[in-house]
Amino acid sequence: MPRFRYQARSAAGALLEGTMEAVNAALVADQLLANGSTPVRIAEESGNTPSPSVLTWQFGGRRINSADLILFCRQMYSLTRAGVPLLRALRGMTESACKPIMVETLQAVLEDLEGGRDLSGAMRRHPGVFPPLVVNMIQVGESSGRLDTSFSEVATYLTREKQTADQIRAALRYPTFVLVAISVAIAIITLFVIPAFEKLFRGHGAQLPLPTRAILGISNFAVSWWWAILIALVAGFFSWRAWVRTERGAMVRDRFKLRLPVVGSIIHRAVLVRFARGFAMGYGAGMPLIQSLTLTAQAVGNSYVQQRLGKLRRGVEHGDTLTRSAAASEMFTPLVLQMLAVGEEAGSVDTMLLEISDFYERGIEYDISRLSSAIEPILIVIIGAMVLVLALGVFLPMWNMASVMRGG
Repeated sequence: MPRFRYQARSAAGALLEGTMEAVNAALVADQLLANGSTPVRIAEESGNTPSPSVLTWQFGGRRINSADLILFCRQMYSLTRAGVPLLRALRGMTESACKPIMVETLQAVLEDLEGGRDLSGAMRRHPGVFPPLVVNMIQVGESSGRLDTSFSEVATYLTREKQTADQIRAALRYPTFVLVAISVAIAIITLFVIPAFEKLFRGHGAQLPLPTRAILGISNFAVSWWWAILIALVAGFFSWRAWVRTERGAMVRDRFKLRLPVVGSIIHRAVLVRFARGFAMGYGAGMPLIQSLTLTAQAVGNSYVQQRLGKLRRGVEHGDTLTRSAAASEMFTPLVLQMLAVGEEAGSVDTMLLEISDFYERGIEYDISRLSSAIEPILIVIIGAMVLVLALGVFLPMWNMASVMRGG
């Protein structure tokens, strides 16, 4: 049986390290959480490379998407609220599920429930389908007897997440289409139109203008060495994927996202909304403070922000206030820090975090509504540069055509 090395946080916030034998990493996490500890990292001891069963706590790869999980939570909310027994509700969900991976997962959950395991423990065995934040909210609902409320809160949280992501994609759709269309036009002109000018000029014993010759040289290189370019692109793509899977690569990539012009600020605030809502949802439901901070920081989906929020958690562990620790993380604006300080003084941190997330969401919605107009200046500059390339490559030879013909 493989042996796994783990790092975890106790309920008091102390860092725990050790090894454990288990079939996979999910079972190690299950055991740690059953003992009241929050997993931070679990990796197989064989070699330096983490095994495929290392837990990643995020959507991606072959997992279901957020829309599937939202539908599942809403249906479970309706069924549990109506008083349908849990086993019967899950059997009905299994029969109505469309994706094979969801059917297999729910069947496995059913088997665990019939074997005496609770719902949250059964769901925790499938981290690729049910993120830790979702599982812990279900666990809180089970403990408090408000399972239907937990499903409703999770569905609302995931719905808002999806709406924000969809709005950003919709706002970027038009600029992306314009850039792709112009790039295709330049490729067609470079590969087919400019070579025709070369034949005409060569027939009259004249040379193409320098800009056109430069573009033509690029075109000839692409035609002659297309296979080398293709190999380089494929190798670069897989090298990039391998690099961003490393801790350093993921950190650089996620930090770069936050510094993108126009959209970087939106991404930053969307990540903080995810943290604020997740933390308020867990802490407000009775989850220990350190455990709430740990789980929500791992669920933000950005390695750089996760690192900064880890600094927040460490500050709280060392006895500092939540507000001062949040200020030290350098992730929040002064206005948000003031709101957090008021919530901490009033003993309503979870309520104030929901206010903070609403504040950020209003700003995000406004910025997304004007995202297209904000991108237009950048788009105009890029299009202008592309048009300049076309002008130098196509129109300049046409302007010189008359003199070439006279010279002939």
